[in-house]
Amino acid sequence: MAAKNMEAWNTRLLKNEEDGQTVLDIRLASVESSSAPSITTHTEDFRGHKFKVTRGDYSFFLAKLNEELQLAKGHAATQAEVQMLEKYAESFQDGTVQAHKDGSMAWVKNRSPAVESYMGFIEVYRDPVNQRAEFESFVAVVNREQSRKFDTLVERAEEEYLPLLPWGREFEEDTFMRPDFSSLDVVTFAASGLPIGINIPNYKDVKEEHGFKNVSLTNVMAARTGIKGGPFLSTADHTLREKHGALALEIQVGLHELLGHGCGKFLRRKDDGTLNFDPEKVKNPYTGEAAAFYEKGENYNSRFTNLASAYEECRAETVALYLGLVDSILDIFGVSESDQEDLKYVSWLDMMYAGLKGLEMYQPTQGKWGQAHSQARYVILRVALEAGDGLVTLTETTGEDGLPDLLLSLDRSKIGSVGRQAMGDFLTKLQVYRSMGDSKAGRAMFEKYSEVPAEGSHPFAKWHEIVVRKRRPRMVLAMPNTQVVGDDVELVSYSEAADCVVQSWVDRFSPEEYEQVEAALMAFTNTWTK
Repeated sequence: MAAKNMEAWNTRLLKNEEDGQTVLDIRLASVESSSAPSITTHTEDFRGHKFKVTRGDYSFFLAKLNEELQLAKGHAATQAEVQMLEKYAESFQDGTVQAHKDGSMAWVKNRSPAVESYMGFIEVYRDPVNQRAEFESFVAVVNREQSRKFDTLVERAEEEYLPLLPWGREFEEDTFMRPDFSSLDVVTFAASGLPIGINIPNYKDVKEEHGFKNVSLTNVMAARTGIKGGPFLSTADHTLREKHGALALEIQVGLHELLGHGCGKFLRRKDDGTLNFDPEKVKNPYTGEAAAFYEKGENYNSRFTNLASAYEECRAETVALYLGLVDSILDIFGVSESDQEDLKYVSWLDMMYAGLKGLEMYQPTQGKWGQAHSQARYVILRVALEAGDGLVTLTETTGEDGLPDLLLSLDRSKIGSVGRQAMGDFLTKLQVYRSMGDSKAGRAMFEKYSEVPAEGSHPFAKWHEIVVRKRRPRMVLAMPNTQVVGDDVELVSYSEAADCVVQSWVDRFSPEEYEQVEAALMAFTNTWTK
């Protein structure tokens, strides 16, 4: 695919037998299924294997989607929104990634709309090598009051906060692309998981040249922080989390999405052949040698492959921890001076707690992590434990049920010294390796911290059973619907229960539409399982 200058976002790889030979079919998602000289190819040999590029994957579903996008154009508020919807539809019709990039550029330029909507093959978390994306689509309404805080953070980021990051000017963007940072209330989010914050688009070239948006999903966050108690912490720590947890999470998400994913430079060769950095000045700080960089056709995901998502999420989380200690940032979010130290403590405690609970997503029989964010937070916990000096302590105890238990504690007096130094050093390595595309050094470091040892002072493999046994049921989040009543549109909400989730879907489509979709799903499944 690199030889064809193809990106994998909207593809699947299918293995077929044709005339007794194995042919690997790189199939593009599109309404159209005919050949197109610019993006499809007939069967050809490449390094001893036969390949072809075709299109027409998910044709029925994308055709239904495009019907709705044409209707949506009649309700667009700006020309940028019209262009955005047209480019989405073109991408889904023809299978071109560039059309979706063009639509993403229009989406980025559409600043502070009342209604936000982004869709396409976006996130690569579910792909084992972080190349192919799953389809997602969301519609949300902007929460203006919450968004004003984020606007202030954006305005002050370039001058005040980005210079505080530990990796130096050489590895930071020449010009900060100020993102549109909005707080959204989700109406519907169609994907396999529901985040609390997003930094999109994920195209690195679009981000660097045109900017990006950060969104905080307010009503999702509210649902998650409403859960009280839990294992592994003292009663006093739970009390503090219940008092400050919602605001701590809001600030963490803001810093994670805006300054975490939005900062840091990729050293690369541009399309015109020039480098986007001065090779005489920018050196590898750990070797003193010339800095490595990304060649044309390469990107972060192609270099870091299966580690890309967890590594990047870890970098963004660590940026949020590091900058969350800055008092003036807490001022922006209305944290009183008397509460600031407690809030810093809760932010760091929550991260360490999430790192421990993240063991739920580790698969001991395969020795693999099943979720990027969980792996990222576990790595941060390991870095904090390695810092030593009593910053974080994990103690084996016996629970009220008489079974083995754990107690996690954090020394608040060490956060601003031991903790900040450890995270600053770690963060610099994360960014330098990422900037240079040095996946060998980055992988070695990250995989070391991702290990789940069975022995030693912190036998996480032994503790895995405790964490899994203490796991709570997953949250149930039911999407609302809208309905037209006279001249008004009303929001229909549902309670937090499994049958309410089912009812939400039942109310979304007509029986006729369900029959069409089910028939198409069966035909789709039968085609690719023969």
